[in-house]
Parts: sequence; structure tokens; C-alpha cells
Amino acid sequence: MSAVNVLQVIGELELGGAESRIMDITRRLDPERCHYDFLVFNQKRQHYDSEAEALGCRIYRLSPRFRLYNWGSYRRALEKFFYAHPEIDIVQGHMTSSARIYLKAAKKAGVKCTIAHARSAGTDPGIKGMITRYMRLGLDRCADELFACSTEAAAAVYGRAAYESGRVRIIPNALELAEFAPGAAVCDKAAEIRERYGLTDAYVVGHVGRFHYAKNHEFLLEIFEKIKRKKPGAKLLLVGGGEREGFIRETAERLKLSDDCIFAGMQADTAPFYSVMDVMVFPSRYEGLPGTVVEAQAAGVPCIMSDAVTKEVAVTELVKTMSLTAGSDSWADAALMTVRERDGDNAGNIEILKDKGFDVNAQTEMLMDLYERLAGKK
Repeated sequence: MSAVNVLQVIGELELGGAESRIMDITRRLDPERCHYDFLVFNQKRQHYDSEAEALGCRIYRLSPRFRLYNWGSYRRALEKFFYAHPEIDIVQGHMTSSARIYLKAAKKAGVKCTIAHARSAGTDPGIKGMITRYMRLGLDRCADELFACSTEAAAAVYGRAAYESGRVRIIPNALELAEFAPGAAVCDKAAEIRERYGLTDAYVVGHVGRFHYAKNHEFLLEIFEKIKRKKPGAKLLLVGGGEREGFIRETAERLKLSDDCIFAGMQADTAPFYSVMDVMVFPSRYEGLPGTVVEAQAAGVPCIMSDAVTKEVAVTELVKTMSLTAGSDSWADAALMTVRERDGDNAGNIEILKDKGFDVNAQTEMLMDLYERLAGKK
């Protein structure tokens, strides 16, 4: 029996949270059982393209990108694509804002199973967010299967009624936990990072995440300003990239924090950066299920997290939740009261994360079994 051909629909294969989690699964698929291809809407080559191709994945680039006003041409391009690829067994869509269109097009062309996958529990402010919420209306009726990374993401994208109906499969963002456990290789790289950025004797407040409205970097800078007043040697280590980086750099300069803020950019290997941190501060306005908080726990890093973030990610005692209304002083005090046990054994926390479904190896096996059943091959 042939392997199940699953087409992953995603905007691009850049170095981001959803893309990284999908690639973690891709690397572990048994090619005799399951195969991933990708449909993207970015015409330029991106971070994961070469690796995906080396793993045997085909990357299809479709034009145009969806812009609401081009609904018709977008739908026609998708229908033409799916009719040209009858080998596709399953379509799994991570772009929920246009999933109503491409999942219907896939089904019309005869694809056996369509899956909507919700990875966010909020939307951008303004007109963009309004359009996203409108486009998600009725999405639960346009897919054969509904996946979500958390209960909050399920309710936000599909609606409370759809979630409560029991149709949604909660599949947490899993990762290779062992990669983040403190070890000799990680510690050697961490020492290089400390030297590179002048952090050898510093108290390091960390954050890993793209520069986006959801991440609330403005409030993070306010918190760090209060930490600096109480601990002058503190540094803020920011790992990530994104459209709001320029604005956050300007904000740091206005608050006179530029000399103490390190913009480390996007990193393919984040494990040694966690090893540098004394505490991670994560004041997001909304999230689906942030893999960075899972990574922090796997690395043994205490994390102060917004209570707007799903509680499903806070599975060890390393995570403390706080309200965004508590104020930057309270957040700063909570961060400074947190003490990282650098010589402790983090194996217990990793086992807890595995038990809660965050192990990518177990999740890959579960998904392959599910794909085979959905495609009628088991």
C-alpha cells in the first residue's frame, strides 16, 4: 500500500513557530507510511526550503496570495492546482484566514480528507483582524477534521460550540525535548553567546518570539526598565525577527535601554540561548500554544507568562502566570524573585512535558497512524 500523501498548506517555510513544528514532524516521518508536500504562497526561497526538498518534499508555489478582493482568482488558481494533483490524499491547512476557500477547492477536486489546523487564539487589531475573524466564520463546516494546538485556539478559530461538540482534536505543538536539555554541547555554545554579547557576568532576562503585536514587546520593555532600576547589571536578550522589530528598537532607545537590549535576530538553534537566560518573560496578548514556553521548560528556565496565554502550556513548576493588568513593577518583582537552578537535574520536567504530549517522536507516530486511517489506508 502506498504512503499517505499529505499536503501542508502554509504561507511560507520561514523560520517561525508553526513552520518549525511542522518541520520537526517532517524529519521523523516514515516515508513508507507518510509523505509531506507543501503549498506555499511566497515566491521566494525561504529558510526550510532546502531541507524540505532534501527530505523528498515537493514545494508548490501558488500565486496570487489571498487579498480578499481577489477571492475569485485565488479560488480558481486553487481549483486548477488540486485538479492537477490527484495524488494528494489529505490537505492539512494552517492558514485559517483563507482555509474556507482552499479546503473547499481541495474537496471539490476529490481530495479524500481535509483538515483545518488552528494555531492561534487571537487576531491582529484593526481591519486585518476583522477580516480574519470574518474569514474564519463557518470554517468548522468546511473541513472533514478539525485540529487545534490548544483549547483556546480551538474556541477562537472554530467557535465555542464547535469546540464543545467534541469534533476538535487537540494536538499540542511538540518538539524534540532532549535538544533543549542542558548538556555539554549546549553549554559550550552558551558560553560563546555570553562572550559574544558581553553577558558573562550579567543577569539575563530572555524572550524568544517574533516581533509581532501578539508578543507585546512594548510591555516587555517596560518590565525590563523596572528590572534595570533594581538590578543595574541586567540585560535583555531578544531572539527573533519580524515586522515590528524597528518599532521595538525605537522604543528601547526612547526608554534609554538600547545599550542593554540585545537583538539577536532569528536563530535556527535556540537551545543555547535559553541556557544563557536567568528568566524568560513572556507577556503575550494572545497565543495558540507557544512552543517557546515549552522550550524554556525543557531547558530548565523559569518563565513569567501572561495569563492570556493558554494554561495548557504551563505544565511544570517553572512557569508562573501573571495578569497583564498587574503592572510592570509587579512583573519585574516576580522576575527578580525567580531563581534558576543551574546545577539542577531537569529530567523530571522533561518527563512531565512528554507525558503531556509535547514529545515530537510520539506525536509523529500518532499522526502517521491517524493519516493512514483518514486516508482509508489502515
